[in-house]
Amino acid sequence: MNSETITATAAGTWKLGDLTVNRIGFGTMRLTQYGAALNTESVPSDRGRALSVLRRAVELGVNHLDTASFYFSRLRSANELVNSALAPYPDDLVITTKVGPGRDPHGDWMNAATPAQLRGQVEENLRQLGRDHLDVVNYRRQRPGSIAEHFGALAELREAGLIRHLGLSNVGPEHLAEAQAIAPVVCVQNKYGLGAASPESDALLRSCGEQGIAFVPFYAIAGHAGESGAADAVQDAEVLAAAAAHGVSAPEIRLAWSLHQGPHVLAIPGTGNLAHLEANVAAGAIRLSGDELARLDAVHRA
Repeated sequence: MNSETITATAAGTWKLGDLTVNRIGFGTMRLTQYGAALNTESVPSDRGRALSVLRRAVELGVNHLDTASFYFSRLRSANELVNSALAPYPDDLVITTKVGPGRDPHGDWMNAATPAQLRGQVEENLRQLGRDHLDVVNYRRQRPGSIAEHFGALAELREAGLIRHLGLSNVGPEHLAEAQAIAPVVCVQNKYGLGAASPESDALLRSCGEQGIAFVPFYAIAGHAGESGAADAVQDAEVLAAAAAHGVSAPEIRLAWSLHQGPHVLAIPGTGNLAHLEANVAAGAIRLSGDELARLDAVHRA
């Protein structure tokens, strides 16, 4: 497959509220450093290379970026890179941010934000991105129990015009129902990938589809390996067989499988490598057969 000629439009589109995005997007978490993300010891990325990746993503039709003010390394801020590379922003570019977690200037994690502190986090994203409003803000849950106060605070900022649409991250069905009673939810961003199955995650994915809500998996390539997992980690034989049949890499098959879980599923793979970026975008053009999906689904449930 020649990824140079394939753009993000090959994956189809979905709407985040009134904002239409291609189903293959880009996540900025890995853009600021080499090695493990969100690790204070990781080596900062090359700035020029990071800017080139962002610009190439947009050239390839990516119009959905996932970022956050707490995505930074010792020298690089994901939001600043996005601003430098892409502002003035294309009219169709949708930037999704998240709030809740916070890191101090040294990169150490702070206590989760209180409802009252969420406004400051929203404003920090606005400053870093050079925007007067945020397209989509996900509230990332960090504690057990109700999210009503936190989500309600963001709903007030939406009413004030600082936020256009709201989403959730790291939640269960009960949190989605609680939030929907306060304000419309346009997306749910949870850990999900081939081989990282749980009855609750599968049910939430289906529920989002039934409600017209985008489901946005993170670690879709790493699967159960999660944050520390690499795209070239040991792959299941069925993944490798599908990759060989399509002439692509195993990570591309994992992305394609994610997109096959429903038209409401969006992908946000991140990378600091141009070749990997183009391969990730090209994964949106892979069409898995029913037999291939059945074998991969069996891997997922194992």
